[in-house]
Amino acid sequence: MTALLTIIVLVFILIAIWQMVKIFDLAQAKNENDIAGVATDKDNTINGYLMMGFLAFIYIITIISCVKWGDLPLLSNSASEHGPTIDNLMVISLVIIFFVQTVTQFLLHYFAFKYKGEKGKKALFFADNNKLEFIWTIIPVIVLAGLIIYGLNTWINIMGVDESDDPLVVELYAQQFNWKARYAGADNTLGKANVRLIDIDRANILGLDEADPNAQDDIITTELHLPVGRPVLFKMRSQDVLHSAYMPHFRAQMNCVPGMITQFGFTPTVTTTDMRQTPDMQEKVKNINNIRLEKSKALTAKGEDALEPYEFDYLLLCNKICGKSHYNMQMKIVVETQEEYEAWIKEQKEFKNSLIN
Repeated sequence: MTALLTIIVLVFILIAIWQMVKIFDLAQAKNENDIAGVATDKDNTINGYLMMGFLAFIYIITIISCVKWGDLPLLSNSASEHGPTIDNLMVISLVIIFFVQTVTQFLLHYFAFKYKGEKGKKALFFADNNKLEFIWTIIPVIVLAGLIIYGLNTWINIMGVDESDDPLVVELYAQQFNWKARYAGADNTLGKANVRLIDIDRANILGLDEADPNAQDDIITTELHLPVGRPVLFKMRSQDVLHSAYMPHFRAQMNCVPGMITQFGFTPTVTTTDMRQTPDMQEKVKNINNIRLEKSKALTAKGEDALEPYEFDYLLLCNKICGKSHYNMQMKIVVETQEEYEAWIKEQKEFKNSLIN
């Protein structure tokens, strides 16, 4: 498939060069006798039909793409309270873009066909048309203003974490090329931290202030567990370069910036176990495992180990290109019941008990 696309691109490049050479020749001609290859009515008619044929090609490819790849799986498996709102905004944007693209492409190609060059026909020229300019200015203004206002309202509602809801406070700590999660402990207050306080010899890997009482019960983990139905407030830091905490199924993303703390909050609504049981996810896992099975056959034929079956898990990813191992910067997220979460958190070591004296 890649080779075919490469060939197509090269063909189009050669056609473009050929056309540019023709334009250059026309530009150098001093009179009609010097012009070779001036388009005739027949040429214009052929080009007009080709434009309509290309329009049909665009629509056919669009329809095929929508049928084959247009299920948009990430619009059907949101797992956060604000997820459906984000999905609605995405659907509205896609519908508007698709409608505008369909109409404008039709007009572009149809006008090229209808008003193709013909001997004796002259184009109508007028300097301006206030009515047309008003129409094609005011319509985009209204549409874009509506999208922007809706988007801003959605953003404000998402970012307005209500402290009275007693959200679970968790820090996401980014570093090349892994994540650490720090839970605020029983007091639900994160202790002070600074990269200058990092002490690997004492296992103080996040630079927590050992003198801060709020830091003593903080818990550092390499796996993120969240209780379903409880608001979570994430505080985000970066140790080295710009990272981006991206949790696609929760419709959450926020940059992790060195030297400052950013935050994002949401409420998980679907446990990992429940998400695995949804028909869409089961179909996706089945398709992935079918692909892995075929690859495993090729690997075993070479004497290599087969791939293990895939099982769905929520993931925290980095959505900034932060270095050579950026692709592998991810952390497993487990959404579970409150009882399961409490049982897990009790098994984790508090910061004061993890230090090496």
